[in-house]
Amino acid sequence: MSEILDFDKQNGLLTAIVQDASTRRVLMVGYMNREAFEKTVSTQHVTFFSRSRQKLWTKGETSGHYLLLKSIATDCDGDALLLQVEPIGPGVCHNGYSSCFYRALQDEKWVETESRVYNPDAVYGAKQ
Repeated sequence: MSEILDFDKQNGLLTAIVQDASTRRVLMVGYMNREAFEKTVSTQHVTFFSRSRQKLWTKGETSGHYLLLKSIATDCDGDALLLQVEPIGPGVCHNGYSSCFYRALQDEKWVETESRVYNPDAVYGAKQ
């Protein structure tokens, strides 16, 4: 199943672009090692490898905002993935937005282009 994927190219990780299957909006980017890829395929819940924590994490395990896998594709080099998903919950971004791409460069300044869809403090706890 993973024979054409090149996990060696980026130190065991593949870039995983997550896109809403119905709207085609890019929701987030994460990283998968072989174990995260295989768990995603077997459970149909998107699982990533956290580079900062050095462990697997399934999107939604804390927030309840899961990503249900609808399809998965790879690029021509086998070192990046495109995951089409059905997002469960009001938002994907841990900052409370429906997508992690909620800022755009306008007149040389980063501007928030949408409103929060949920309160991240209520989901993850207040930041200390």
